[in-house]
Amino acid sequence: MAGVSTGVARHLGVRVSLVRALFIALTLCGGAGILLYAWCWTFMPLAEGESAPTRRMPVAWLLLVPAAVGMLVVLVWRGGSDWLTGTIPPDLAAFVVGGTVAFATGAGLWATLIDRTDTARGPRHTLSIRILAILLLALLFVILLAWPVASSGVVLVLIPLVGLAAVISSTLIPRWRELSGERTRRIREEQRSQMAAHLHDSVLQTLALIQNRAGASSEAARLARAQERELRAWLYDGDAPADSDLPTDLRDYAGALELDYPVRIEVVSAGLSTERASGELAAAAREAILNAARHAGGEISVYIEGSTTGVDVFIRDRGAGFLLDDVPSDRLGVRESIIGRMRRAGGAGAVRSDESGTEVHLSITTGAHHDRPASRPTPSREENRG
Repeated sequence: MAGVSTGVARHLGVRVSLVRALFIALTLCGGAGILLYAWCWTFMPLAEGESAPTRRMPVAWLLLVPAAVGMLVVLVWRGGSDWLTGTIPPDLAAFVVGGTVAFATGAGLWATLIDRTDTARGPRHTLSIRILAILLLALLFVILLAWPVASSGVVLVLIPLVGLAAVISSTLIPRWRELSGERTRRIREEQRSQMAAHLHDSVLQTLALIQNRAGASSEAARLARAQERELRAWLYDGDAPADSDLPTDLRDYAGALELDYPVRIEVVSAGLSTERASGELAAAAREAILNAARHAGGEISVYIEGSTTGVDVFIRDRGAGFLLDDVPSDRLGVRESIIGRMRRAGGAGAVRSDESGTEVHLSITTGAHHDRPASRPTPSREENRG
C-alpha cells in the first residue's frame, strides 16, 4: 500500500515477500503487524528522488467497500426489527456500527491526507471519496438517531458523529501544513535577505574590486568572477534550482570557460523564449563561445533575443578576425558544428569577421526545432511506484 515492505527489504537486504509475510504474521498477534506497519509508514523517509509517490493499490476504495457493506447490514436490520432495543445482540450491533464508522472514516482520511498528493489520482478522486464517506456516516447517524434506543445505544449514536468530525476536519491538516511551510519559507527569505545585504556590502564589493584592479583577463579576476557568480546564485536564486533554459545554460557554460581561458564573457538576455538548453541552438551557441574563448580571448559578449516567433543569439569578440574561406577544409568546427548544425535544425547561422572582431549570428524559428534535440546525455530516471 505505501512501499513500507519494499523499503524495509532494501534496508535489510532480504526478499520483499519475507517482509510481507512477517507483517502478516505479526498482524495475527493481536494486530501488532498493523501497528508496526503504520509506525514504519509514518517515520520512514521517501526514497531518494521521490517527492510524490504513486500507489497502485486503491486503498481508499478498498476501505469504502466494507463500510458500504456495513451500511447495508444496518439498513436490513432496520427493516427487520428494532435491533437497538434488544432484538439484535448489543455486541454484534456495536461491532457492525463501529466497523462501518472506522472504515468510512479511514477512507475519508486516506483520500484527504494521502491520495490528495498522488499524481495518479488528484483532487477529484479525493473529493469523490470524501463525499461518499460523509454520506455514509451522515446516513448512519440519521438512522441511529431516528430509532428509540436503549441506554447502551446512546454511545452508538455518537460514534458516527466522531467519524464525521474527523473526516471534515481533516481538510484543515493540509492547510496547516501549507501555512507552516509558508512561514518557514518566509523566515528563510528574511534571513537570506539579511545575509545578502551583509555580503553585498562586504564580500561582493571586494570581489568586484579585485576584478577591476587585476584586469579582466587575469587569473585572479577570473577566479573572483567565478566566486561572485556562485555567491550571487546562492543568495538570489532561492531554494528552487534554476530552470535549464537557454540563458541559464549559456551563463553556466560561460562561467566554466572563464576558469579555463583568459576571457570575460557577458551573457545578456532580452525578451521571452521557450528555447531549452537541450536544443541545437544551445549546442551551436556553446561551440561559438568556445571558439571565441580559444582564438580571440579578452572580452566576449553574448546577446540572446527571444520573441514569440523565434530566438536570435549573437556572440561577439574583439579578436583579430578571420576569413571563413581561409579555414582549412578539415577544420569543421564553424562549418558543421555551428552553421551546419543550425541549417539541419531548420535555422540559420552566419559569421561576420574583420580586423575589429568576429560576430556569430544564430537564429531559429519557434517550433522548427523542438523535434530535433541536441545529442547530449540526459540523466536516467526510475519509475516511482510508491
